[in-house]
Amino acid sequence: MTEYAPTESGPRQRRTESRGWTLRDLVLIAVLGAVFGFLYYALVQAWGALSVAMGPSGDLAQNILWGGWLIVAPLALYITRRPGAGIVAEVLASIIEVVILGSPVGPRLLLTALVQGVGSEAIFAITRYRRWSMPIFALSGLIGGATIFVYEAFLLGWWGQSILLLRLGIHLVSCLVIGGILAKAIGDLLLATGTLDNFAIGRAARGRR
Repeated sequence: MTEYAPTESGPRQRRTESRGWTLRDLVLIAVLGAVFGFLYYALVQAWGALSVAMGPSGDLAQNILWGGWLIVAPLALYITRRPGAGIVAEVLASIIEVVILGSPVGPRLLLTALVQGVGSEAIFAITRYRRWSMPIFALSGLIGGATIFVYEAFLLGWWGQSILLLRLGIHLVSCLVIGGILAKAIGDLLLATGTLDNFAIGRAARGRR
C-alpha cells in the first residue's frame, strides 16, 4: 500500500501517463467503439419508436435521447486519459453504425460523431486531461450537447422554430445527465470491478489510496 502513493502520484506517474498511447489503450478504444456502435444503433431504433409514440411531438424524441449518443467520448477519456480518445471512440462507433449495421441516418453520421467527439472532449482538453470530477463530466455533456445542437440546428432547420427553446432545453438536459453524469457513473462502476486496474484510471485510483 505505501509504495503506491510516491510511485503513482509523483513525477514517475506523470512520465508514465505522458508516454502516449499503448496497445492496451488502442484495443480498449476499439472495443468501446464497437460496443457503443451497437448501442447507438439501438438508440436510433428507440428514437423511431419513441417518435411514433409521442405523436405530434415526435420530432423532439431525438433530443430526449441525444445524450445517449455522447457517452462513449467521455468514458473513453476517463479510462485512458489520452488526448483524442473521445473523438476516436465516437467516430469508431459511428463507423460501426453506418458501415456494419447500416444506420438509417446514413454517412452524415460520421461527421456528426466527429462534432460530438470534439465538443465532448473540449473541457477535458482545457483542463489538460487532469480533472475528472463530476462537474467536469457535466460540463462535457453540456458542451458536447450544445456543440452538436448548433450543428444539427443548421442541418435540420431548427432555427426559427417555435419550439426551439423547448428543444434546446430537453436536448441539454439529456446530454448533461446521460452524456455527462451517466458516463462517469459507468466508468466508476467499471473501475470498482477491477477490470480497469491496468489503465490510467486504475493507476490514478491506486495513487489516491
